[in-house]
Amino acid sequence: QFLYFIGVRVLPVPMAASSSSGYLTEEEKREQEKAQRRVGSRQQIIEHVKKSLLFTAFDVKWVPGSAACVAVGHYPNNQGAMTLFKLHRGELQTAAELRKPLPIKCCTFGHTSGNAGARTLATGDFQGNLELWDVDRGMEEAVTAMPKAHASIINSIDGALHDGPPEIVTGSRDGAVKVWDARQSAKPVVALNPADPGKARDCWTVRFGNSHGPDDRVVAAGYDNGDIKLFDLRNQQMLHEFNVANGVCDMEFDRQNIEMNKLVVSSLEGRVRCYDLRTLHPELGYAYVEDRVTSGTVWCSRALPQNRDVFISGGAGELTLSKYGYPPERSLKDEKGVPKGVAGTIEELNKVRVGDQPINAMDWHRQREGLLVCAGFDQAIRVVVVTKLGAVN
Repeated sequence: QFLYFIGVRVLPVPMAASSSSGYLTEEEKREQEKAQRRVGSRQQIIEHVKKSLLFTAFDVKWVPGSAACVAVGHYPNNQGAMTLFKLHRGELQTAAELRKPLPIKCCTFGHTSGNAGARTLATGDFQGNLELWDVDRGMEEAVTAMPKAHASIINSIDGALHDGPPEIVTGSRDGAVKVWDARQSAKPVVALNPADPGKARDCWTVRFGNSHGPDDRVVAAGYDNGDIKLFDLRNQQMLHEFNVANGVCDMEFDRQNIEMNKLVVSSLEGRVRCYDLRTLHPELGYAYVEDRVTSGTVWCSRALPQNRDVFISGGAGELTLSKYGYPPERSLKDEKGVPKGVAGTIEELNKVRVGDQPINAMDWHRQREGLLVCAGFDQAIRVVVVTKLGAVN
């Protein structure tokens, strides 16, 4: 049993404030139009369950194939937190509550098949250690450990399986991006180290993509100075580098197991960019469209597994549901006859405020469309239901 839709409430829609002179600026007019569309939106964002925590959660993930989720973070005494929750009859019940020696920054199930007995959680902590925990055996002891995988805190982690090997990618404050085989812990499969460690930029986020074959895989890395690097693991070469002018808080391929299609980039100043990765121009790079979805930082965005054109972004206590619209033609030829990409549009479907503190982590359920778990800096996790996503066209 996943959900009992009893006692849920629709959260209020924030309205745009008008200027003191009584006349609306262009930006205020756009915000007012968006607010009016939210009232009549078919896709409602409903807070189903809220669970207060004794620790600050840095990441949260659904356990594959179940109604359970794992939250990781740190306690006020600087211990690491790893807690397993089960969604049962409209409540989040604590199934396991563990304290670890070091605070945990990030986690992923991306490298696992999702079958019972094979669900391992990969985590990165504040001292650069990478560890794997067996969820079905209580997560008491790490089944695999890569001590000092990085020289500093592991900011981000992602996994990939699909048709290839179970691999994990990590990004750290030391500026390095490393790819690991989950079946061995001796050394990384690939290590992308900065040329000058003294001038290394802080890597804030990493993602796997382009995993449409047993040998095809691309790693995307985002940095604090706005740099994004795409690295082809099959050919061992850099595909493309570009800058988004703001620190890259998070990235998300619209789907991992297809040829690279879109990349959603979340950054500072409330901005989200959606890049079309099908056409790379030698001078203009990838085409993109940008939208401001919140007043503060966009900490993360997640593409809906059942519809890769729909994604949700977490900002300053807000959840913003958006849809990417494709242009009539995705590529055109420039005056020299070279193909260049054509950016689409971003349409806001709905936005609600769920708290006063930023929403810093989210995860869609792979089997239950519209079921979302998110964590905030207010020391709480929430299960949110987004309705009528099947009606988005």
